[in-house]
Amino acid sequence: MPNDTSQVVWFEELRRADVPRVGGKNASLGEMVANLSKQGVKVPPGFAVTADAYRKFIAANGLQKPLSSVLGEFASGKLSLAEAGESIRRAILRGDWPEETAQAIRAAYDELNRRTGQHDMDVAVRSSATAEDLPDASFAGQQETYLNVRGGGALLDACRRCYASLFTDRAISYRQAKGFDHLKVALSVGVQRMVRSDLSGAGVMFSIDTETGFDKVVLINAAWGLGENVVQGAVDPDEYEVFKPLLCDPALSPIIGKKRGEKALKMLYTRDSGQPTRNVPTSKAERAAFVLSDEEILALSRWACVIERHYGQPMDIEWAKDGQTNEMFVVQARPETVQSRREASAVKTYHIKRKGRQLLAGVSIGEAVASGKVCVIENPSEMGRFVDGAILVTRTTDPDWVPIMRRASAIVTDHGGRTSHAAIVSRELGLPAIVGATSATHLLHNEQEVTVCCAEGREGFVYEGIADYEVEDIDFDSIPTTRTKVMLNLANPAAALSLVAASRRRRRARANGIRHQ
Repeated sequence: MPNDTSQVVWFEELRRADVPRVGGKNASLGEMVANLSKQGVKVPPGFAVTADAYRKFIAANGLQKPLSSVLGEFASGKLSLAEAGESIRRAILRGDWPEETAQAIRAAYDELNRRTGQHDMDVAVRSSATAEDLPDASFAGQQETYLNVRGGGALLDACRRCYASLFTDRAISYRQAKGFDHLKVALSVGVQRMVRSDLSGAGVMFSIDTETGFDKVVLINAAWGLGENVVQGAVDPDEYEVFKPLLCDPALSPIIGKKRGEKALKMLYTRDSGQPTRNVPTSKAERAAFVLSDEEILALSRWACVIERHYGQPMDIEWAKDGQTNEMFVVQARPETVQSRREASAVKTYHIKRKGRQLLAGVSIGEAVASGKVCVIENPSEMGRFVDGAILVTRTTDPDWVPIMRRASAIVTDHGGRTSHAAIVSRELGLPAIVGATSATHLLHNEQEVTVCCAEGREGFVYEGIADYEVEDIDFDSIPTTRTKVMLNLANPAAALSLVAASRRRRRARANGIRHQ
């Protein structure tokens, strides 16, 4: 039976211009399969259920008018965000598949099994919205992903749940803040052969330094098991940094930083179809070891450069290593949305003049300072007691927390790394955050006055009390050009990278005839 291409399209038939048809995530997968495979970048095979299939599902179940009504009541204040989201998700989950859509999805799944020589193969089912992975809005983690899905019936159920996730509370809140019309955004679903990283490791990498914007490094985070723990900020991952200009010489090993994370948990497969993955503690040996060898770090970094060069912009990339074959794969790639768009001519710097006792330290996200009262929140259901302008303290800051994060002045978490969705969203919001602080929820308490400082390099600190600090705006355009070439020797690598990145942005802006006022 031929595939119905209005409802199902194979990755190799897609290109990045197909965002309206299959969303940002699936369009990018198709672009890489079609153009980067010959350069060695491996992407697991799969197909996309199109945005038209979503629209047919909504129309077949008569949901357009009820969705519009609920969203209207939410906009007018008659329904809360939680009430509106729950009502819409419940309506979608009760919907039935149009027969032709169900047949097209089942037929494509059967063909994927045939192509890979498997039966009821395990697949990853990922949401891909038509307003997603855009240059000025990542939509990171706003819709759901389901892993280790097996069988046609389970696949159809996972696709339906992806549709419902278009209206999670966090997705509604994010679209509202970014000015997107809820009913004009459609959802495609990517169905992709699973990489058995549950038997090895996975993670995220950026082709740019996430905090300074320095574009000559690749930053990689890695943890044991499936990569969702890195994405969700549930573990403190390994961190590797590689200097890109020297990657072209195979005789060199330009790894300029390696930091071993605790990696206390790993996500594995289960045999329970109702809960196909679960977290288990890692062994002492796994915690003591790096997930990737130097050769694997360099191979991934070269892929990051290939992908960045093809797209012509810094990229945010998810990768996974198959523990059965030891092969590496790229499973997602999207534009980096913060550092690559920073203003070229100015830098805002924060200086602590007087501070209290250091209470905590962790990974610094951003370069700002904020003071205020602590509000410890265990889960998003408690957001009603959050006080605007408070410092949010919690175990992890996954995208479910976006509505609270928007109201915070700073964020401190027990777990997470630079490449988690939470860190990405924190950067988009311009919030200073400290992730991986280990014991923040135990050492800090409600109403406690503290200062969160991300202005002292790669490590962020929480200080007791309200610190005295100053903010300085440095306008590079106001600095006169001198005949003498001024050189600066800095003992703080993070500060050096930040200044170099700012200088490069300024030179590019001048070359393009741009001058900021």
